[in-house]
Amino acid sequence: MLTKEENDLLCRVEGDAPMGQLMRRHWQPVCLIEEVSEPDGTPVRARMFGEDLVVFRDTEGRVGVMDEYCPHRKASLALGRNEDGGLRCLYHGWKMDVEGNVIEMASEPPASCMANKVKHLAYPAKEWGGFVWTYMGPSDSVPEFAPPAWAPTADTRVSIAKVLIPCNWAQILEGAIDSAHSSSLHSSDFVPARVNSAEANDKNWLRPSTDKAPRMQVQRTGYGFRYAAIRRPITNAATHDYVRSTIFVAPATALIPPNNLYNVANINVPRDDTSTAFYFLAWGHPSQTPETETWRKFLGQQVGVDLDRNYRSLRTIENNFLQDREKMKAGNFTGITGFPNQDVAMWLTMGPIANRSDERLGASDIAVVEFRRRMLDAIEEFQKAGVAIGTGELKIPASDVSYQAIVPKTVDWRNFEAEYIWTKPVAALEPSYNTGGPND
Repeated sequence: MLTKEENDLLCRVEGDAPMGQLMRRHWQPVCLIEEVSEPDGTPVRARMFGEDLVVFRDTEGRVGVMDEYCPHRKASLALGRNEDGGLRCLYHGWKMDVEGNVIEMASEPPASCMANKVKHLAYPAKEWGGFVWTYMGPSDSVPEFAPPAWAPTADTRVSIAKVLIPCNWAQILEGAIDSAHSSSLHSSDFVPARVNSAEANDKNWLRPSTDKAPRMQVQRTGYGFRYAAIRRPITNAATHDYVRSTIFVAPATALIPPNNLYNVANINVPRDDTSTAFYFLAWGHPSQTPETETWRKFLGQQVGVDLDRNYRSLRTIENNFLQDREKMKAGNFTGITGFPNQDVAMWLTMGPIANRSDERLGASDIAVVEFRRRMLDAIEEFQKAGVAIGTGELKIPASDVSYQAIVPKTVDWRNFEAEYIWTKPVAALEPSYNTGGPND
């Protein structure tokens, strides 16, 4: 458990909050590239660390990330005209380019030279792995963008499901790194089977274990930590273990153990103290990784079907997340379609910011406890030395990957040689890959 003061230190990200300042030292996803794919297209609202932003692609195809509110009288630039190399405010016609330069002031006489004296708040932008990224730390020390572990090359296919969730980022991250819950909450989607490792078929993800109480072991690193959930395998249980090794990459990414076809990751970007942009990723070889709409349909997170046009779920506490009790009677464990939606239901019922002061934690919560300790320690280190966890020389090495495997008991999971899933091209998945959702 945490004290209220520790919980606030872990969770709060707005203004001068230490956690938010630490996170600003990392390049962060601000929106999907598909949201701003058209030059001179509709600007997109975004929110990060309590700041309202606007993202747009200009006439030349450059992406801009700026303060949403015009520097003149603070009207929203999300309603502005995106034209001729800049974003023009509707109120008085001021226009800013992607770097925040005021290039026109329609309401001011040219002789005033006022445009030369005003600079709008803009952040650097980078496109990679399906995202527009931005850096919101000190403008005088912007680090070079480095490809994330889940998109190591430009030819990696990255399929992304996006949901805006009205709760704090930390309880979402704790869910992503909590391997123990998958044996219960996702038991109708992660099905035990006599297979050699986790596999994806046209209906489920198969798992070679029936063990619901994994043994947990943790290894701290400069970028976060690695941990193993060790279960009894269905076959050769006397001599082997089934190991699922997850990686936490600070400040808010989880590299989740893959299946036999593609890799999986989760990114959580705090919009403010009580809302989060949650991204669930499938990534890997283009021939084996489902395409974006296929992935979203599989997860039950399609825009216009499961989500509104602003990426907010149609499943809410008020409608019990569209839980189907008849399916539950028929054997489905949760009655909620799409395993990320099952997670969302749990996170939201904890409240906007989970109260960690009266929990009753057990042996299966070791990774959750380590996450809290690691990030609280990271804040202390950042405040003392100014170095943010996972940056510079502390970034994750390419050799550290999440994995799942049945291994001899004599093998230490920390030293197990693993690579992310990237094999020779195979027959295309679409449309044979499951497009009906994991519970259909």
